[in-house]
Amino acid sequence: MPVKDEIHWTVTATAAPRLTRLTCALTVDVLVIGGGLTGCRTALGLVEGGASVALVDSQDVGWGASGRSGGQCNPIWRKTPEELQTLLGAKHAETLIRTTLTSAHDLFRDIKTYEVDCDAVQAGWVQAAHTRKAIRDMGRLGAAWSAAGADITEIEGDAVQKASGSPAYRWALKHRAGGHVHPLSLTRGYAKAAIARGAQMFKGTPVTRLDRIDGKWRATTPQGEITAEAVVLSTNGYTNSLWPGLKQTVHPLVSVSMATRPLTTAEQETVLPGSVTISDSRLAIYYSRYDRDKRLVFGCVGSTDHADALSLGRLKGGLRTVFPQIANIEIERKWAGRIAVTPEMMPHIHEPAPGVLAGIGFSGRGIAMTSVMGRALSGRLLGGAEEDLPFPVLPITPIPMSGVTRRLIPLAAPAMTIKDKFDSFINGA
Repeated sequence: MPVKDEIHWTVTATAAPRLTRLTCALTVDVLVIGGGLTGCRTALGLVEGGASVALVDSQDVGWGASGRSGGQCNPIWRKTPEELQTLLGAKHAETLIRTTLTSAHDLFRDIKTYEVDCDAVQAGWVQAAHTRKAIRDMGRLGAAWSAAGADITEIEGDAVQKASGSPAYRWALKHRAGGHVHPLSLTRGYAKAAIARGAQMFKGTPVTRLDRIDGKWRATTPQGEITAEAVVLSTNGYTNSLWPGLKQTVHPLVSVSMATRPLTTAEQETVLPGSVTISDSRLAIYYSRYDRDKRLVFGCVGSTDHADALSLGRLKGGLRTVFPQIANIEIERKWAGRIAVTPEMMPHIHEPAPGVLAGIGFSGRGIAMTSVMGRALSGRLLGGAEEDLPFPVLPITPIPMSGVTRRLIPLAAPAMTIKDKFDSFINGA
């Protein structure tokens, strides 16, 4: 049976909110541009705080990365708390460390509070090291976050295979707070919760101009306009040229995924037992989790916006490496989506003009950290102090040679794969 080119999550998601295109003029307190996890969680926080909100998306809620990701809740950064203090400054780092330590629990509590039907499972995350150097680096990271209060355990030898079902690794961190969700259903759930509390949302409504007029912001769309006191830009990997320079602050890398047929009960005993998630330390990272029907969703770094034959080959090769016991399992679907990666591998908050906030660049940590960002942006617009944000407000600084870098993106995955193989040869586990 041929592998279908379709996003698995769109086939298995809860019903989308019934949105229409904007065809009139509106006036609201806040306009949110971008209907992914960040935008929908920001809108939800704003309406709960008493603000009137309109959210627009050029496609539909969850159309972008929020409806294409692996859906894994990985509640830790790639930097230690000490490194965050150096990077962000003491005050912002203190807030970020505190919110990081509770980010997974906050996410799953949100899911319960807003009654979001998104197949949420909080069974833990196995973060595996593929080389001796990765073991040293990951050990230092785990020890530092454990000292800060994270519930992290080191596992090694046969215990790694017992915990994950993979014979490919001999050392890992087990993050008990981790888990997985249906990412598109989560996004739609946030949207529905915001709409139920008064937010207005519109699909098929790109913003073509954003002008400052009489102290307010006027957004022009193909069939309408919105006037707002404040604007949130939450378009992440699909950021365009609406705000000058913002698109050039991130690398738009690609994540590709595939979904297998449902695993049998016997197969489930040897692959991700207990429904944990797994990811590893490769640059061209491998990651995997179950969906609600026990299909295995397996992903890695891709080259284009389409899960082409090369991407599928890379996925199948990764599956053979991580789970050789099901190397020949039938594949039902494959798909791709953009993620926004910053040079620091940390999200950015920008405030490029009065009343304009942007939150982008989740660098592979979007499921847990978009909720952190959404709460931060809504809190700021509801009167919170800049110093209370988990990230400092940065100027928009385009990445040097970003145009050249973007043209080279298709070469990123092969280059990362070659580097991973070289690292494995030099620093084999």
